Amino acid sequence: MKNLLLALLSVATLVSCAESYNVTGTSNVSTLDGRKLYLKVLKDNDFANLDSCDVIHGQFHFAGTVDSVCMANIFMDDESVLPLVVESGDISVRIDNTQQTVSGTPLNDKLFKFFNKWSQLRAQEAELVHRHDQAIMDGADMAEVTKQLNTDALRISKEEDDLVTSFVTDNFDNVLGPGVFFMVTIGYPYPELTPWIEDIMSKATPKFKNDAYVKDYYEKAQENQAIMNGMRDVPAVNPSQVEVPQGGPTPNDLARPKQ
Repeated sequence: MKNLLLALLSVATLVSCAESYNVTGTSNVSTLDGRKLYLKVLKDNDFANLDSCDVIHGQFHFAGTVDSVCMANIFMDDESVLPLVVESGDISVRIDNTQQTVSGTPLNDKLFKFFNKWSQLRAQEAELVHRHDQAIMDGADMAEVTKQLNTDALRISKEEDDLVTSFVTDNFDNVLGPGVFFMVTIGYPYPELTPWIEDIMSKATPKFKNDAYVKDYYEKAQENQAIMNGMRDVPAVNPSQVEVPQGGPTPNDLARPKQ
């Protein structure tokens, strides 16, 4: 009887550690109706299906359990639609023609607050182009206009860098830090040690450094840097064996300026 109680207690403990998620989505994008959506997580350097559902009259739903809180992406075929955090609670997803939002749980609220700030900065960048074109039409002194636009562009770029860096560092020890790190670096042609990467890793906590994607990326970036510095020979690689996650979102994809 004692052993049975211990076994039941162990099972109960395992169940309580699981994260039950409930994702309810709405969309006014007509092309989504009747399409199948997939909820995928990055696993072993590839996206693996966690759940799937059909979009019916602008409504869709995912539900289930995962071992722990994790970053995920909603895909339509091989195209990433938007990211979200799979965590306990009722998660609301809204997809329309101008923006995508996820809310209802703490980490998702935090993630999309970050995306909203990023989107505002991207909108300011887009406005620089409008200001340039308007100045030409107005016959303004383009030397002076260009000088001011360059100043504003540098300011916005720094604000973007500061925003991303502070968000990643503030979230080193939850899934958001590695998640946004992935979104930034997946847009690189190959793993490289940019000044931003080196800055992030110099501040990183052990938990962040041991994230599977972060660890793999950083090790490969260090190897590539050693090769470029002439400290290592270029290894013979069969291109068919090179695994690169496909369909991963970049910050530009995920936080387009609002129209």
